[in-house]
Amino acid sequence: MSLRDAYKKKAEAELELAQAQLAEFKAKVKGFAADTRVKYAEQVDHLEKAVDDAKHKLKELGEASEDVWEKLKDGVESALRSLSATLKDIADKFKD
Repeated sequence: MSLRDAYKKKAEAELELAQAQLAEFKAKVKGFAADTRVKYAEQVDHLEKAVDDAKHKLKELGEASEDVWEKLKDGVESALRSLSATLKDIADKFKD
């Protein structure tokens, strides 16, 4: 397995975990009262956008040629860091 393939698999695994957490948050929000649901809906939407951004960056990485993928790796890492921070922020808010 090439370094590129290994990196892509690791990033895909992180993205799958984030998608599972997004689904969990969406399910929790559905069970909230209307006023609370509105409060958290914006947070969940923000997380969904972060997931979509990470997916897009990962797709670009997968389609890139061998000599270009290293340059795109920084964008994927940035998107995954942003996604991780958003997940942590939302998880902290759900605990409150």
